[in-house]
Amino acid sequence: MKKKPKLTQFERDRIEALLAKGHAQEEVAKIIGRDASTISRERARNAHKIRARGRGWQPSDYRATDAQRKADNRRTLAKYRCKKINEDPRLREYIAAGLRRGWNPDEISGRMRYEHRPFYASKTAIYEWLYSRWGQAYCHLLPSKQYRPKPRDGKKADRQMIPNRVGIEAKPASSKYEFGHLEHDTFVSGKKTGGKAAVSVLVEPLASYGTGARIPNLKPAANERAIQEMLGSFKNTSSITRDNGIENKDHRKTSVPSFFCDPYRATQKPHVENLIKVLRRFFKKGSDLANYTPNQVSFAFAILNNKPRKNLGYKTPLEVMLENDMLNVEDTSRWERILAARLTKNRTTVAIRG
Repeated sequence: MKKKPKLTQFERDRIEALLAKGHAQEEVAKIIGRDASTISRERARNAHKIRARGRGWQPSDYRATDAQRKADNRRTLAKYRCKKINEDPRLREYIAAGLRRGWNPDEISGRMRYEHRPFYASKTAIYEWLYSRWGQAYCHLLPSKQYRPKPRDGKKADRQMIPNRVGIEAKPASSKYEFGHLEHDTFVSGKKTGGKAAVSVLVEPLASYGTGARIPNLKPAANERAIQEMLGSFKNTSSITRDNGIENKDHRKTSVPSFFCDPYRATQKPHVENLIKVLRRFFKKGSDLANYTPNQVSFAFAILNNKPRKNLGYKTPLEVMLENDMLNVEDTSRWERILAARLTKNRTTVAIRG
């Protein structure tokens, strides 16, 4: 649906006149052909304000002239935010370096505060700079984003039953606040390639730490072998949350208890779902995963585990795992061992270049 243009001075004059005559907000919206939410936002953001004793500045009557002036000033300041980044070489280079490492604007902005940098730009300012003519050259470094879920065409046919299946409702409520309750999922090669290779993924939710292994196919035996190997990287693992895919049929062969999501409820294991979405930056959707080496797979996870995260106070997942003694460094990939050794020695984050 085509987005409507911003309110004009003429429309603001009509809003002022109609409100002064006592028309309700919904009536004003119908008369000028706008949504009621548009009128509500306009009154909240651009209303004339007066100083009330003991209550500070409070909204008063709506005045079209004042509203237009405020809107024009806001647009002018928004343009300046782009110039601020473009005119500060250190800030611009920091943002560009973060984008090259795979960080998104929110992570870049948060990391500036965490590192107490002498410069700062909010995530909104970074996005606006990127979408301006000055930042267009860096837009290809942005991760792909999906803001609305894709429509579903009904439920798929039920797959083969999981023997000895235990539902997620049996999972302890305290697991939300304890380390060691992992989430598992897989992503596969594109159908058009005819490839059977897949990547099996485990995630520690509280640390946002992930690890993965390429498997030749989705047969239960191959998937369980990969999970057993990946579990060696974690300490004190208490449970694994899985989906109902046939690849999880042999879950009893794994020593850690498994809980299964309700059918078609991927949101019950959101951390691994989100990580797989981010991994598509390294493994393009529709590609044959057999073309990627195990070293490339572990390198991609090492990059993500060294990214600052907002939910971790802009620490990296690797830092959180080491702080909470949740990682068997000897059983991790070569890249993770290198990073862990440097973090332990220098007490600082080392970004992977590549």
